[in-house]
Amino acid sequence: MSGKASSSQHTVSFSGSGGLSHVYVQYPPLQCRIPGSRGLYYDDGSKLLLAPTSNQVFSWKTVPFDPHVAPVSDTISEGPILSIRYSLDAKFIAIQRSSQELQIWHRESGGTFSHKCRSESESILGFFWTDCPLCDFVLVKTSGLDLLTCDYESKLLDLVETRRLNVSWYVYTHESRLVLLASGMQCKTFTGFQLSSAGVVRLPRFEMAMAKPEANNKPVLAAEDIYIVTVYGRIYCMQIDRVAMLLHSYRFYRDAVVQQGSLPIYSSKIAVSVVDNVLLVHQVDAKVVIIYDIFADSRAPISAPLPLLFRGFPRSNSSSSRFSGDESAEANIGDHEAIIYGDNWTFLVPDLVCDIANNLLWKIHLDLEAISASSSEVPSVLEFLQRRKLEANKAKQLCLAILRTVILERRPVSMVARAIDVLVSNYSHSIKTGSYLKGIKVEKTSVSSGEHVSSPRSTANISASGIDTLGKSYEHESGTRVEKESFNRSSNISTSDSEDGTHFESLKTTTRSLQKVDKVNILITESVSSEVQPSSSQNQRPGLGNNPLNASISERQELLLTSPAISPDEMYSFVFAPVEEEMVGEPSYLVSVIVEFLRSTNLEKIKVHPNLYVLTIQLLARNERYTELTLFIVNKVLEPSKEVAMQLLESGRQNFQIRKLGLDMVNTVRPSMFLEAALASNDSQHLAAVLRFFSDFIPGFRDTSDHHTYHRILSEMNSAIAT
Repeated sequence: MSGKASSSQHTVSFSGSGGLSHVYVQYPPLQCRIPGSRGLYYDDGSKLLLAPTSNQVFSWKTVPFDPHVAPVSDTISEGPILSIRYSLDAKFIAIQRSSQELQIWHRESGGTFSHKCRSESESILGFFWTDCPLCDFVLVKTSGLDLLTCDYESKLLDLVETRRLNVSWYVYTHESRLVLLASGMQCKTFTGFQLSSAGVVRLPRFEMAMAKPEANNKPVLAAEDIYIVTVYGRIYCMQIDRVAMLLHSYRFYRDAVVQQGSLPIYSSKIAVSVVDNVLLVHQVDAKVVIIYDIFADSRAPISAPLPLLFRGFPRSNSSSSRFSGDESAEANIGDHEAIIYGDNWTFLVPDLVCDIANNLLWKIHLDLEAISASSSEVPSVLEFLQRRKLEANKAKQLCLAILRTVILERRPVSMVARAIDVLVSNYSHSIKTGSYLKGIKVEKTSVSSGEHVSSPRSTANISASGIDTLGKSYEHESGTRVEKESFNRSSNISTSDSEDGTHFESLKTTTRSLQKVDKVNILITESVSSEVQPSSSQNQRPGLGNNPLNASISERQELLLTSPAISPDEMYSFVFAPVEEEMVGEPSYLVSVIVEFLRSTNLEKIKVHPNLYVLTIQLLARNERYTELTLFIVNKVLEPSKEVAMQLLESGRQNFQIRKLGLDMVNTVRPSMFLEAALASNDSQHLAAVLRFFSDFIPGFRDTSDHHTYHRILSEMNSAIAT
């Protein structure tokens, strides 16, 4: 793990100096500089970065990522360290001392015991802790897998079961609970096991594709060529084929491993990351990153390849070109250390980069705003944003801003309608799945407790890992179905052409059939990432205190949205109302857009904000389009309500037919709804006016219980005022 970044590498571009990027790492990094450190080890089971010395091991929590987190130390005995991991319950530390021996520490008591291979002909390749009910420790050897339980009282790792295989190297991620064992002359034959809380599943043996440069030349696959990633709950293996210059993708099912397709690569050195279910393919030699959303229908990249940038560096005014800042320790990072894709960079799946030359850990971020601005395909951009979870607040704000913009720019109504369909269908889906308004309370202060919960990428000191998923269970499906499934799927939730759309036929609208997401039973992890980053986008409209976009932030905690779905109320408050204020001239375009929104919500059977109906009436009446307004009311495009009735009466001052529609609607709506609303205003004159209206226009109203009740209340209010 020693070594320095190559001096031949170009220094990095900085945010704010003209650099354009869709992916970036944010200053400051987590600094892991410990005197006497023997290297850095990443434990993806416990999400810890470990720096052992001769008699101690220092650990930093990486989830949630906090560059200011303080390390926790544990005392260990001296000796060589090939690999080190904490148990998932944080009680034990396991250290591989040699190719034949492990040593286990009990953290509380400090007691230790050793475990050695039974045969000198076999070697330990690595190990990991697991939450599988069959065992809690897996030892990977050249002869296969040993499944063991840790019995501290007996000072033993008890053997439960052995899976005999010839193993050259292996790859494992705690996120997927999947271990892939490579064998064969070219190391391209694989056997997989998933060890989760649901048990042990052995996947069928399969071979990975490898192009041959020459007839007599057979390239050997290395552990560095393989990445296990979890995207949208699906487990994939990404394999680098440098001869063919392709990145092959394999998807895992219970009884099948299916190659899903290939992506082109443009560099001899490739790394893979996953941020918020977006696949990042780093072209290290070319110093660019290409981003893919494999949930979409196209294997094309989301945008053009752009560099990975560092952002947030405070720059010094001195000629030494060092970074300045708040005089804190992390400001002591020099330009020579901030090198993009340095030789000593190690990418840790899903979203971390360790600079082993400078003992720094960086976290990778998506720039949703830059990605959104780089595409003119508005519906596609909205679909992409609606799938984002880590920065749901920012994604929601961007969706609202994009829709406002396309309306103000008077884009074709057909295009705006497709954009609206995306937002409405995703909101409908979020309501059905219960994800809408589901938030997570996140502590704003850093946490540095000593409680740890603990995996290698082959035999490397830094091992690739997955995000913090529980992975407690998975669903299964026969391989006979999976071959029919494409590499990518549409994100839209289905609606049916047979849905009741009669109210909109007179408006000559077209019903769009949305493709249903196929609910296949697959080998998947159970939950999504527990790390949710705060959104930096807080553009909000005032006066909407109960709206999730204006959720108050306490001193220590904030409620983070986990869904960017936009409700009809938010569509009115943040799109239609502000757009109506800015648009001038003939309102036909805005009315057409509103009608498309009503069509879409009607298909999904979603109620809209009554004020949107009121706005539509105002727009039509303002331009004396009374015939269309009448059709909207008669065909119930505008649903009856007290707000609609009142606006019809107001707008009907200049048109008797419209006023009559309002009177008829008042007769069909319970007077108590209007009286309750008037009482809620706490205005006696308002209540008196509503009471007088019903007394004058509804025969027999004076004899109803509503009249008696609210007349008494009005008398009491007037008496209180007089007093």
